[in-house]
Amino acid sequence: MWKIAVGFVVFAAIALYVIGKGGDSLDMSGEKHGADAVHTEPAKADAAPAAAPAPAASAAK
Repeated sequence: MWKIAVGFVVFAAIALYVIGKGGDSLDMSGEKHGADAVHTEPAKADAAPAAAPAPAASAAK
């Protein structure tokens, strides 16, 4: 029986640590649908452009 209590205390301590480290960015509201479900960050203006695809190594002649 004492093992259950120790396990609960350990689990609660880990959960509080994770919530504390998450700060205000931790979302505990559950599943989102529709417009609220977007999880992308806005593009930065100083970001480098995407690399162009490499040319074929050998062209068929």
